[in-house]
Amino acid sequence: MASQESMFVRQMLKEQSAAQAAANLTIEEFRKQFEASKQGVRLDPDITVEKLTVDGIPAEWVYAPNAAEGRTFLYLHGGAYFLGSCNTHRDLAALMARATASRVLLIEYRLAPEHPYPAALEDAVAAYRWLVRSGYDPANMIIGGDSAGGGLTLGTLITLRDSGERLPACAVLLSPWTDLAGTGESLKTRRDADPWLNPDELIPTARMYLRDLDPRHPVVSPIYADLQGLPPMIVHVGTDEILLDDSLRLAERARNAGVETELKVWDEMWHVFQSFPIPEARQSIEEIGAFVAGVLNRNRSSA
Repeated sequence: MASQESMFVRQMLKEQSAAQAAANLTIEEFRKQFEASKQGVRLDPDITVEKLTVDGIPAEWVYAPNAAEGRTFLYLHGGAYFLGSCNTHRDLAALMARATASRVLLIEYRLAPEHPYPAALEDAVAAYRWLVRSGYDPANMIIGGDSAGGGLTLGTLITLRDSGERLPACAVLLSPWTDLAGTGESLKTRRDADPWLNPDELIPTARMYLRDLDPRHPVVSPIYADLQGLPPMIVHVGTDEILLDDSLRLAERARNAGVETELKVWDEMWHVFQSFPIPEARQSIEEIGAFVAGVLNRNRSSA
């Protein structure tokens, strides 16, 4: 049964979503609201945030005192490819940093519609290559993201694999958006259950990023990609989100391709619920930390 805290947040999200739909917000208004929603969010006092530029990309290091030497986590924020920044995802990055005992590199990749595909992918790949050039070992590296950032994570891995580059040790995916063609049945079956996302907005939003690109292109919709050779991945998704099938189909196709995949579907949870202060979010992040530790410890044992 969902926690009382989650039921409160669910109602808030439903009201917020209805108000946004009625207001018919512009892109800039959406961005301002998203940024404003994080005002007043405080990090734990022992979290360190260091601003930097990575090959011209604004970024931040976010980490806790338990960060293991040399362990890094390239985190790609969500926001449907047109929203999001270090500010909107700094708190989630901090939680991931502590849970995975890593230094999280949070980047502000270029956003659509001003910068459509392949801008976001180019920035994500550039950030990974910058980490490698800076001396960070892929064997001690994590990559991950939420929603569009989850799809971007997979696109980055596919691009790096196809270029013959060393891949990170594992991937963390929170409600990843893996099908920009919008063919998942959950767009219909979970429409009324989802307190936040509107399926009618999905394709127009995707088109801002894709422009004329085929929405089934494997690097932007990785459920259509050859996933062989990708590192172990953990996928967490909620039952009450229209993108549920994006995770279910990804996990099935990854397993069929021989990729070690841990999937957990959370009852009565919505899209990227980990970004809210609820017990289910804390448990999910703890489990992600355990998965990452298991993969890295196993890799060290076999080295």
